[in-house]
Amino acid sequence: MPSGRLPQSAHPVSRLVMPSPIGDLALESADGATLGAIRFDGARLTSTPAPPEILALANRQLQEYFAGDRRVFEIPLGARGTPFQVRVWDLVAAIPYGRTVTYGSLAAQLGLTPGAARAVGGANGSNPLPIVVPCHRVIGSDGTLTGYAGGLARKHLLLQLEGVSSQADQAPLFDLD
Repeated sequence: MPSGRLPQSAHPVSRLVMPSPIGDLALESADGATLGAIRFDGARLTSTPAPPEILALANRQLQEYFAGDRRVFEIPLGARGTPFQVRVWDLVAAIPYGRTVTYGSLAAQLGLTPGAARAVGGANGSNPLPIVVPCHRVIGSDGTLTGYAGGLARKHLLLQLEGVSSQADQAPLFDLD
């Protein structure tokens, strides 16, 4: 019986800790060529000696995002997850800057029943690349901020940074083609 764990990388994880308006973030790469994770607990971590260029690129693009100068990230990503998680993350990655969608609308885009919103929420909650794969743009069906691995205060700040101020900024079932 499978353990349910994802395979571990044979490469040591490289890390770059960067300051941000939402606290220190730890950027990680397991292969030196892709961004594998963004962690909110950067304040308790340290950068590895000579982190790979991919982490410097991610740092630059995130700083540009926080400065309001970047809306789309152009970073090779190396997140690992189940096939369902990857489907959800791909859909979340397509949510436009400054817009929000509901968990239920993501479930519908995936061809799932409305009751699958919880499963979508679970996959969204396990997103290892917050901000770049903008899981903060997913909200409750009533327009409230629900669930965020970095805490609701960070989610609120990220949405404010993007100019999201009301339910009118939601993008219902946006076209992904």
